[in-house]
Amino acid sequence: MTINGYAYTVGCDDGQEEHLQAMAQEVENHIEQIRKLGGQSGEGRLLALASLLMADKLYDLQNHINEINNQNTIKKLEEENKRLKEQLMQFTIRVEGIANKLKIS
Repeated sequence: MTINGYAYTVGCDDGQEEHLQAMAQEVENHIEQIRKLGGQSGEGRLLALASLLMADKLYDLQNHINEINNQNTIKKLEEENKRLKEQLMQFTIRVEGIANKLKIS
């Protein structure tokens, strides 16, 4: 795999070569983005900045996933609340029916 013009030997599980190349290309894309913004930098700086850009994306994605999970949790709780309200209403109707039969008000 090549990143920023340097060849790196990296091992991976069988069948994961294409995935590894795609990840290397993602790093290369970020390095190109940095170059377009600020010209040449040292190898370490380019890789550090590319890592930070990727970490920023990962952070945003994790926050988005957490937000979706929270929304799903809220939706599930709302559905459970609705179900419990319906059960309580049915229970109230039954109790009122029993009270009417016993002529209790």
